[in-house]
Amino acid sequence: MITTLADDPTAAAILAAAPCYPIPPSGTSPAIEAVRAARTGHCLAVGRDGANLILRRPWLELDVPVTPPIPAYLPYGSIGPSRANLRCGLIPRAIFDRVLDHFCSALPNEAAAFVIWDEEDRDFSLHFPQIEEATPSRLIYRNPVLPPQRHLVCDIHSHGHGRAFFSATDDADDAHSTKIALVIGRLGQPDGPDIASRLCAGGMFLDVPRNPFSGDDHAA
Repeated sequence: MITTLADDPTAAAILAAAPCYPIPPSGTSPAIEAVRAARTGHCLAVGRDGANLILRRPWLELDVPVTPPIPAYLPYGSIGPSRANLRCGLIPRAIFDRVLDHFCSALPNEAAAFVIWDEEDRDFSLHFPQIEEATPSRLIYRNPVLPPQRHLVCDIHSHGHGRAFFSATDDADDAHSTKIALVIGRLGQPDGPDIASRLCAGGMFLDVPRNPFSGDDHAA
């Protein structure tokens, strides 16, 4: 009987940090439920309806399919419904309004902002990063270095008067992040602003299931 998945200690540590669990026919698993209840962690869960990424951060709980149903017969249970919940709650709409004001004041150049959540006091704050270069079509800025109890929830940058979209540079920057990403464009235009949004998790770019800000659906 095989008792380990890897002989190499480094490989074993990597597999332990990102485990893969089959779902029992009953649909319940102590190992999977432990990940779901964790402050932070992730795993793949494989069921008869495919594979799911289960990811937890202090501010986020996410269960999302990463494959379609597997055509081979598997004596496994069902993964269950997807979920994407903000453990931190909705971001106050006033923060989004402040971001818009800041971006408009930076016109015609692009600008950036981060929404931070403090796990201890359960409060949100707004951080404007150090800008290394800003033009109407280019922006270079630094991510904040945060203490363990503070978490980057939302990474927002503007495209000035241009349309909102995620560039190849954005894709590379976001590939290894867990966060909500927003691009805001057409600032100051009669039909603006234009907003592109996605949830970055597990190397995937997912649709934001709902507006992360309280109030109306302007940022959805």
